[in-house]
Amino acid sequence: MPPPPFFWGETPEDEYYKSQNVRNSKSYHQTPNAKIFTQSWLPLNQPIKATVFMTHGYTQDTSWCFQEICIAYAKWGYAVFAADLIGHGRSDGLPGYIGNMDEAAANSLSYFVGVRRSEEYRTLPAFLLGESMGALITVLMYFQSDPDTWSGLIFLSPVFVIPKAIIPSKLHLMMYGLLYGLADTWAVMPEYRMGVKVVRDIEKLKLLIANPKRYAGKPRVGTMREIMRVTNYLQKNFEKVKVPFFMAQGTLDGLVCHSGSEMLFEKAETAKAYKCLKLYEGMYHSLINGEPDEAVDLVLGDMKVWIDDIIQVV
Repeated sequence: MPPPPFFWGETPEDEYYKSQNVRNSKSYHQTPNAKIFTQSWLPLNQPIKATVFMTHGYTQDTSWCFQEICIAYAKWGYAVFAADLIGHGRSDGLPGYIGNMDEAAANSLSYFVGVRRSEEYRTLPAFLLGESMGALITVLMYFQSDPDTWSGLIFLSPVFVIPKAIIPSKLHLMMYGLLYGLADTWAVMPEYRMGVKVVRDIEKLKLLIANPKRYAGKPRVGTMREIMRVTNYLQKNFEKVKVPFFMAQGTLDGLVCHSGSEMLFEKAETAKAYKCLKLYEGMYHSLINGEPDEAVDLVLGDMKVWIDDIIQVV
């Protein structure tokens, strides 16, 4: 049986978005390095409280289940903007390959900042949100930005510390590194199965896998090298984070150690009153797209309370 055309089923896009009280638009943004696919979700029939700029995780894109997060924020009154990372979805690049995360961050940032500084949105609070690997790139975007650009950061299951059991072999990376420029794009790294402590709800796992634009090959050498490089870099630079932030992570996350979130919480120079870390007992990696509905509602509820409160003080 073929997968549905949309993650929600057969309902046409315009009809579905209208039922959710949001308006969606799609476009492409040309950066100096690549052309990236972008989307927005705007609330209907209510004033816009702030803007939120979202970055998806590894193998995913903005057009499938990740939209659940985007639509939720739009329904709460936030203007949401997102871009497919290079090598993902409908953006340029070799599928599954990010050979330079700083460049990937700069690509998305060029689109985000253009919207953030536009006449329509420049006076509103503005937040960056990153899920999983997207959290790494979100922090890089924050570091690349002028100090007054962002009002806060939001992280879902951030890849800040990787469990030892799934860290790529240093020998593998070294061997392929000797062939840098040739082997960097090779899809030969050991693959960690998506369902192991990643997605708890089996039906939602099936839906995630049905994404027609999901990268399903083995991890590419350069992508894994960059994940290792950037996680190490961020761990040494967490004190540079100075804006309010919200972090959510499951205690049984099989892809990411929650010690990374705890490390950011401790090291960031953000005022303690504006730091929020939520650890959800028994939840896996995919908090919004992979947990039972009642667990998803809990996480979304906490996210809504935090951002509705923080926009009153930033």
